[in-house]
Amino acid sequence: MKKLILFLLLTGGALMAFKSSKQSVSPEDHYLHKADSVLALMTLEEKIGQLNLPAAGDFTTGQASSSNIAEKIKAGKVGGLFNIKTAAKIKDVQRVAVEESRLGIPLLFGMDVIHGYETIFPIPLGLSCSWDMNLVKQSAQIAAKEASADGINWTFSPMTDIARDPRWGRVSEGSGEDPYLGAQIAKAMVHGYQGDDLSQNNTIMACVKHFALYGAPEAGRDYNTVDMSRQRMYNEYFLPYKAAVEAGVGTVMTSFNEVEGIPASANKWLMTDVLREQWGFDGFVVTDYTAINEMIAHGIGDLKTVSALALKAGVEMDMVGEGFLTTLKTSLEEGTISEKQIDNACRLILIAKFKLGLFDDPYKYCDLERSENEIFTSENRSIARKIAAQSFVLLKNEGNVLPLKKEGTIALVGPMADNAENMTGTWSVAGRFKESISLMQGIKNAVGNNVNIVHARGANIVADSLLESRVSVFGKPTYRDPRSEEELIQEALAASKNADVIVAAMGESAEMSGESSSRSTIELPANQRRLLKELAKTGKPIVMVLFTGRPLAIQWENEHIPSILNVWFGGSEAGDAIADVLFGKVNPSGKLTATFPQNTGQIPIYYNHKNTGRPLPEGQWFQKFRSNYLDVPNEPLYPFGYGLSYTSFEYGDITLNQNELSGNQTLTASIALTNSGQYEGAEVVQLYVRDMVGSITRPVKELKGFQKVNLKAGETTEITFELTKEDLKFYNHSLDFVFEPGEFEIMIGTNSQELSKSKINWKE
Repeated sequence: MKKLILFLLLTGGALMAFKSSKQSVSPEDHYLHKADSVLALMTLEEKIGQLNLPAAGDFTTGQASSSNIAEKIKAGKVGGLFNIKTAAKIKDVQRVAVEESRLGIPLLFGMDVIHGYETIFPIPLGLSCSWDMNLVKQSAQIAAKEASADGINWTFSPMTDIARDPRWGRVSEGSGEDPYLGAQIAKAMVHGYQGDDLSQNNTIMACVKHFALYGAPEAGRDYNTVDMSRQRMYNEYFLPYKAAVEAGVGTVMTSFNEVEGIPASANKWLMTDVLREQWGFDGFVVTDYTAINEMIAHGIGDLKTVSALALKAGVEMDMVGEGFLTTLKTSLEEGTISEKQIDNACRLILIAKFKLGLFDDPYKYCDLERSENEIFTSENRSIARKIAAQSFVLLKNEGNVLPLKKEGTIALVGPMADNAENMTGTWSVAGRFKESISLMQGIKNAVGNNVNIVHARGANIVADSLLESRVSVFGKPTYRDPRSEEELIQEALAASKNADVIVAAMGESAEMSGESSSRSTIELPANQRRLLKELAKTGKPIVMVLFTGRPLAIQWENEHIPSILNVWFGGSEAGDAIADVLFGKVNPSGKLTATFPQNTGQIPIYYNHKNTGRPLPEGQWFQKFRSNYLDVPNEPLYPFGYGLSYTSFEYGDITLNQNELSGNQTLTASIALTNSGQYEGAEVVQLYVRDMVGSITRPVKELKGFQKVNLKAGETTEITFELTKEDLKFYNHSLDFVFEPGEFEIMIGTNSQELSKSKINWKE
């Protein structure tokens, strides 16, 4: 600690000298001056070292000094580490940095805390379907509390990529297809992780990703090329990233894809012109895993060239690839880059460390008592259960099969019926998989001895064993059954013979979606569908509990299965949360944030599309020489915003405070909402707007507001939205953010298709 104390005295003295000039010091100037005080003490090699973010690799507590990474840390060649877990191990490594390197600069410790730390919440796509920003924020707060108690001070979340092609596996990690909703969730997540003060030890620094456009790869194939107009970028895909920046996100991660022919990690227009100059981002930019090195395969240069391009574009930290570490000194000597560019990158990383309070106490996140008492607690798990139940979407409930009664015999079949490890879904790296609650356990917990539960597997996840091996990774086995498909089906039919109801747990396994998990077809696996067909022949009521990390094309299932509950991957408490909904303890209120297509061929399909010059009239099919298919209607299977309840809601007509507005007036749009059913329930009331005429073509509708309200049976309330012309602005062809006067259609309803409509005229 002696070096650190001397170091702090030096930085403190510089700051006091600055203050003595009697100038007022803003918080940003305060951190800037501290960082510059450190920068003045650093060698070129130490500055470059701060730009290096290797993966840690695991080691036994107490052996950090002898680990492979230790020598680089001692030499000042590491700015942070990720993929290391537990407060004890992190404290060990931090001690090497603080007490055995020349200047004692503390390290950042990052991890993919995506939807929870050890207490896992629903996958982000599922979480977004709650449409509840308080719950979204709370999930991030608990994740930050747990991660910070175990040594982590930086998370690579939230992912705010707009995704409209569910073949892309990482749709599971985002918030769906809509820019407005995505922006609200981005802000809630950033505020949840970072709180109001990053120096508090129960907050962590967030990282918005992947900048930019990562969710729009050609063919839905991960890492693939992205190409779109700037109008589309600004009006649709940029909004959630920008919202995260406005919320004060500490870091931004580059995406793997190219943008306008230049890989994002070397794209100066993105990283400097847009991110810093237009949006005012003042944190630092980190690449994704080896993204700098991967630009070689993109074909824009060797490692030295692409590393220099990344630095000049506005990238400050190199994740894993060590291109900065091994080439920047040579590039500086050759005049390709400047020391000023290196200084600026290093300065921003130092500022982040000051904001986190690491210079004041490098071990502030290494409190062993906190790690023992604040992680995976019963309180956190109880909240996770509540949030999971709010994320489920009831897709169909013909004949009111749900909620189930706690009596008789239930046949529980399907490959996801008894698999605790898969409940947490993808990107749950710190989760306690084996301690998660399976669907079978959740049902048993709910019904006790009142119900006879007969279990049969019925099917494997997929028929192809080689394919199944690709999706049973990261400690989440699928428990493949070696019996034939026919044997499994017959066992399920035998289990169902005397059952009053069949609960079929079907769909994907946890890692069937996520990174590098693209699918060319998104139907239910054929062997699972065969099982369902045989079960349907029994004539017994069936509830399909659908596990998935993406929208699926389940047209046959929708036509033949009376009740479908989409549960995504609900996290640590998934089984109990599913049982809460199945038996009516919780009335489902989730609404889809991504459109479900009728078949894979409709992709991409999303609600806020543009019209063509030959649009098909709404609700019709087929007309020759119109924009439609020969073999399937244009309509989705389930639209954006869709979700049923055990109760029913009735909407009145829209009431406007005025039909003619001008200038800075405010439009008030109201609608009566009545719970006309027999259960208390929550409804997400959605407001959409259509700009009827624009200088560039405009979407057929855009989400501009939503409210989630709870009503008792028979209760009526009035829902009111306010709009100003700021809400109606868009980026025109010149990329000016403008309001264009004219006619607008105002729509309010239960989803993006079932809407009451009214029109207004808004003058300049």
